[in-house]
Amino acid sequence: MKCGLLGRHLAHSYSPQIHSYLGEYPYEIFEIERDSVENFIKNGDFTGINVTIPFKKTVIPFLDALTPIAERMGAVNTIVRRDGKLIGHNTDYFGLHYTFSRMGLCLNGKKVLVLGSGGASVTTVIVLKELGANVVIISRSGENNYSNLHLHTDATAIVNTTPVGMYPHAGVSPIDLDIFPHLEGVLDIIYNPSKTKLLLDATQRNIPCENGLWMLVAQAKEAAEWFTGKKISDDVIPQIYKRMCNKMKNIILIGMPGCGKTTIGKLLAKELNREFVDADAEIIAEAGMSVSEIFEKKREYGFREIETKVLTRLGQQSGLVIATGGGCVTKEENYPLLHQNGTIFWIKRDTNSLSTNGRPLSQSGKLEEMYRIRKPMYEQFADFEVTNDGTLEDIVAKIVKELNK
Repeated sequence: MKCGLLGRHLAHSYSPQIHSYLGEYPYEIFEIERDSVENFIKNGDFTGINVTIPFKKTVIPFLDALTPIAERMGAVNTIVRRDGKLIGHNTDYFGLHYTFSRMGLCLNGKKVLVLGSGGASVTTVIVLKELGANVVIISRSGENNYSNLHLHTDATAIVNTTPVGMYPHAGVSPIDLDIFPHLEGVLDIIYNPSKTKLLLDATQRNIPCENGLWMLVAQAKEAAEWFTGKKISDDVIPQIYKRMCNKMKNIILIGMPGCGKTTIGKLLAKELNREFVDADAEIIAEAGMSVSEIFEKKREYGFREIETKVLTRLGQQSGLVIATGGGCVTKEENYPLLHQNGTIFWIKRDTNSLSTNGRPLSQSGKLEEMYRIRKPMYEQFADFEVTNDGTLEDIVAKIVKELNK
């Protein structure tokens, strides 16, 4: 038995990891160009494969049969060999149904906007119509487009099927949610970053929202059933989802200078077998000078500009433990940079115990005043708070416990 994923640029795919949780079968990456698709499908060494963009339609002429669902979708993302024939199926259909069910939205008779008109949009529209929604497709040049969104302010839900906001071009949203006062849910099928700007905006407005990881895991579960010929309980979906979330998300430490973020971060990274990154060290490398020299030559404003540039790069990566500088919370624009792919822990420590060595602002003699100003900022940024008043091992254990809840 040999399975895998067929596509073009697959270096950042999470499918191999997900399938490793679903069954004990080989799952490889097959990166090819369009002109090699026919030969691969007809002569490739595989038992079953998943197909991702841009080949979900390309593979269809080379298959012997399609399931009714694949025919309806007009796209194939799963191919299996059965009795010498190649059968094409679409598990995105199940993945979307599962995701909408999990969100608990009642869409019957309600207006739902689907952003985008590509392949993912087609599947989404079919599923939404089966759920009774009144679907409006928003495209760049169609009758309903981004210039006349004011006609649809009564929308109940929004589904983004475009790549806008996806890694490595994160930090942008396809629409402004402020013009939709009746939203009950937002789904972005992007899963990297885990929180696109669209989802961060929804969260800020207390609108229930999800990313595309639920769909990715659910569709993989059904694909595994096709590969193995064995039924797999839906109960594995939330289990794998949680494992993938923990693996994908950065663990980010914030807090006052000298509170122990770097030491704790290194120990935490070792405990979890992750890469550790010190944001201040990255800033030094970026600027080509020490922190003290940056403050001397560029002042705090210049330092913060470099810091944001570094956090932009680090925040888009996955699976890191990142120790930030104590003042990163003073720039509001750093909030989405850190939250898009991260869980943030505020390391709290009594100001009398803070180290000031090599820290220009801390050496000013105004630590108490600095803490008073920054405290509400730390509270705003943090997902969790951990007090550094015990052993390093105790603190690491507290963080790991929160991550595993």
